[in-house]
Amino acid sequence: MKFHLLFYIIGFIFFGVHDANSQNSKKSPGELSRSHAELEGATNCVKCHIVGSGVTRAKCLDCHKEIKTNIEADKGYHASSEVTGKNCSYCHNEHHGRSFKIIRFDKNKFNHSKTGFTLKGKHAKLQCEACHNQHRITDPNLKKRKTTYLGLNQDCKSCHDDYHQSKMAAKCSDCHSFDAWKNAKSFDHSKTKFPLRGKHVKIDCIKCHKTETVNNKTVQKFTGLAFANCTACHKDVHKNKFGQDCKSCHTEESFQFNKKMNVFDHDKTNFKLAGKHKLLDCNKCHKTTMTASVKHRQCNDCHKDFHNGDFAIQGTKPDCSECHTNYKFSPSNYTIEKHNAAKFPLDGAHLATSCSSCHKKEGKNWTFKNMGQRCVDCHKNEHKGFIGEKYFPNEDCQACHNTSSWKKVAFDHNRTRFKLEGKHAAIACSECHYRRNEKDVKVQKFIGNSMECTACHKDNHKGQFAENGKTNCTKCHGFDQWKNSKYDHNTSRFKIDGKHIGVQCNQCHKPVINEKGKYIEYKFDSINCSKCHS
Repeated sequence: MKFHLLFYIIGFIFFGVHDANSQNSKKSPGELSRSHAELEGATNCVKCHIVGSGVTRAKCLDCHKEIKTNIEADKGYHASSEVTGKNCSYCHNEHHGRSFKIIRFDKNKFNHSKTGFTLKGKHAKLQCEACHNQHRITDPNLKKRKTTYLGLNQDCKSCHDDYHQSKMAAKCSDCHSFDAWKNAKSFDHSKTKFPLRGKHVKIDCIKCHKTETVNNKTVQKFTGLAFANCTACHKDVHKNKFGQDCKSCHTEESFQFNKKMNVFDHDKTNFKLAGKHKLLDCNKCHKTTMTASVKHRQCNDCHKDFHNGDFAIQGTKPDCSECHTNYKFSPSNYTIEKHNAAKFPLDGAHLATSCSSCHKKEGKNWTFKNMGQRCVDCHKNEHKGFIGEKYFPNEDCQACHNTSSWKKVAFDHNRTRFKLEGKHAAIACSECHYRRNEKDVKVQKFIGNSMECTACHKDNHKGQFAENGKTNCTKCHGFDQWKNSKYDHNTSRFKIDGKHIGVQCNQCHKPVINEKGKYIEYKFDSINCSKCHS
C-alpha cells in the first residue's frame, strides 16, 4: 500500500506539474531576467532546479563555467571568504521579471581586494571601465559580453605595454610600484653583478643605460652592458700608460681621491691608514714632500687637544684613542662600563642622561675634571633652608631620594615626632609638606609643621572638643577610618544605660546652626531628661 502511494505522489509531481506548466506558463513563480530568458518554460526548470531541493550552486556553475574555473583555481571574488559556502541564489535571485538586475553591486563601495588584486597607487584612482572592458579580455566567450568583470589577467603586461621588450624580469613589481612607473624604487642595484658604490650612486641611470631600438620601439638598455673594466664606460685619460687596472690608483669615491696612493702600501709604515685618515688628501699630512717624516705617535701631533689638557696624566699628552676612533670623532666610545670604573658610577636616570647634560653645561666648553660628585654639584638644592641638618646631613639628597626616580622617597618618617599611621602612610609627601601661600604659590614646609590634626584637617565639630585651645581628634578617631569612632560614651557625663542602649547617635545629637556655622551638637549645656524628653 505504501509503495503504491509513493509511486502515485512521484507521478503526480512529475507528470502533473509538467503538464500544468506546459499548458499554462503562468504557473511559473515569475518571468526570468533577460540573462536567463532562454531558459523560460517548464521543460527547462531542471536545468537550474533540483526537484525537492530548489536551486543549487552546482547547477549554476554547470552553466557559468568561467566562474567555476576561478573558484577551483582559488582566484577572483567568487573564491573569496565573502562568497565561499553561499548558494549563488543568495546574491543572484531570479523570477522577478525581464528587467530585474540579477547582478547588483555598488562599484564605488566594492572592496576590490577580495578579488585577489588589491588596488594600490594609481590603480586605486582609475574608473572600473579603464580595466574592465572588452579590449582587455582574452577569453573569446567573455569578450562577446557587453558588460562583465571577469576574464582579466593580473599580469601587468595584460594591460600595459612591455617597455623592456621581455629583456627584464617578468614580474614588473620587482622594480616598479603602483604609484609611479618611472620611479623603480623597488629595484636594488646592489643585487646585480655591478653594485653601485661611491659616485656611481648619484649618476642618472640614462648615463649608463643608453637607449636602443627593439621591435621598432625605443627602450633603455639594462642588460648586456660591459662593466668588467672602468674603460668600458670611462675614457682612459692615461692612454693605457698605467694599464687598465684603474683601481690601483683611483676609487669610486672620487677620481682624484688617492693620487696614486693605492700604489703605495701605507700599512707598511709605522702609521697604518684607517677610517677617515684614508679619505684625506696626502698633502694634508705630507705638507713638504711625500717622503718627509711626519710626527704621528699621538693624535695631538696633528690635532689640537679639544679638551685642553683635561685628560693629560702628569703632564703627558692624552691618548685620544681611549675615547675616540679614526672613523668618527663623535659619538665617543667611552663606555658606561668605563665611566662606572671612574669616581662617579652611572646608575638610575643618569644612565639615560646625555654626556653633554653634565659635561657641557650652558653651551660652554666641555668639562671633565673637578666637576664634583655630590647631587648638589649639578642639581639645585630645592630643600635648602626647609629641611633641618638632622634629616638632610651635608646636603646629601640620597638620604631621601635615589637616582632611579626622584619622586620615589625612601625617608623613614618614624624618625620624626610624627609617625605615619593608617591613611597617613599612603599619602604623598607633598600633601602635607607643600602648601599654597596667600599668593597662591606652592611652597614647601618641613621645619615647624604642626602635628595637630586641625593644622591639616578641618574641625567639623567647631571646637566642641577643644581642651586648652587644642583638639585631640585621636580620642575618638583612628588613622584608618574617620567614621569609625572609638569614643566610649560611658566615659562622658551621660552614661548609656537602660532604653538608651541601642538608640542611634543622631537621635540625640542633631545638627545646629549658629554663629560658628552648621555642625552636629555633641556637647550639651544640660544633660537633664527634659533636654530631649518633654
